[in-house]
Amino acid sequence: MQKAVAIVAFIEAREEYRNEVEMALRRAVAATLSEAGCEQYALHLDPQEPNRFVMIERWHDRASVDAHASGPAFTELAAMLHGRSTLQVNFYEPIP
Repeated sequence: MQKAVAIVAFIEAREEYRNEVEMALRRAVAATLSEAGCEQYALHLDPQEPNRFVMIERWHDRASVDAHASGPAFTELAAMLHGRSTLQVNFYEPIP
């Protein structure tokens, strides 16, 4: 049986790149929502830390996550974020 995967990613933009990071994240949302297995890919802003973004994701299964990680939307985003922000990705399994 395939298990759904939930991901919470924290992106902390360096202050001088904050707007560029936000625009790149917005482009990634638009591109990722059409990927197979993507059930949710929602960008949030931490109201206490204006340079901290949170991406909340839900995927059909791990294979969908792996395809995303090697696909163009994520690889382009990762390249743009490199040196402009930090990225922490946490994986979770939903409890039925």
